[in-house]
Amino acid sequence: MTTLRVGLVGAGPWARFVHAPMLADHPGTTLTGVWARRPEAADDLAAAHRSRGCASLDELLDGCDVVAFAVPPDVQAELAVVAARAGKALLLEKPIALDLTAATRLAEAVADAGVGSQVLLTWRYTEGVRAFLADVAERDPLGGRGQFASASALGGPFATPWRLEHGALLDLGPHVIDLLDAALGPVVQVRAHGDPNRWLGLLLDHESGAASEASLSMRSPVDPPRATLEIHTTTGVVDLDAAGVAGPTTFTTVVDELIETARGVPHPLDVRRGLHLQQLLDAAQRDLRS
Repeated sequence: MTTLRVGLVGAGPWARFVHAPMLADHPGTTLTGVWARRPEAADDLAAAHRSRGCASLDELLDGCDVVAFAVPPDVQAELAVVAARAGKALLLEKPIALDLTAATRLAEAVADAGVGSQVLLTWRYTEGVRAFLADVAERDPLGGRGQFASASALGGPFATPWRLEHGALLDLGPHVIDLLDAALGPVVQVRAHGDPNRWLGLLLDHESGAASEASLSMRSPVDPPRATLEIHTTTGVVDLDAAGVAGPTTFTTVVDELIETARGVPHPLDVRRGLHLQQLLDAAQRDLRS
């Protein structure tokens, strides 16, 4: 059986820890190349995973069917448009862009090219989260709340420039907003208060009539991070501790589903989902500015 050829854009921490081993070790995929703006980093990462460093994005695109991105959101939004127009399916990071204009342009490019897409909202590929959402779906929800607090901005491999500049809303927010939206129905209004670089609060109104709250911080000195959700229903409370749900099988699931996405099977976490989340992030940013 022919394996899916995947090219990787990026050679930073997330590419090293997640993308490269995930794509190189899965029996259904071949990591055909790595390209990054630092050629030496791409070469080193590729060599560690039986692949090759590419001298240009065009060289990467020539040798793959799917492009996986592990780069800052603004870089992803620019380069993913090029990959989509070249007919490549996409594995995207969250958020899909830094702003709504770029996210919309990317979603339009994917639609125009007719290629598959998938957003790596890590929690959503875990058995625990899928069981949590299935449980909520069997009940009558009233509302809920979520929290994601970490020390990631205080140092370490993920204290990267874009995260430090834009804070918890764009880095942690997509995870929590996505789950509250999935559990309680589409979010139709967002209000925000606080500071994305200290502690941020969100109030979410859902199309179902439910309401929820989210608290986010990347500067809380907690170890390990705290990521919890609770959905209150007419028959009780459904709790989730999301901090420890991801494991080795999570990333196997990502690639299993990426193979189907590349074959044309629609994925619920596609670029349109990414655009929906970007619209909510944009609404929160506008509310903070006002």
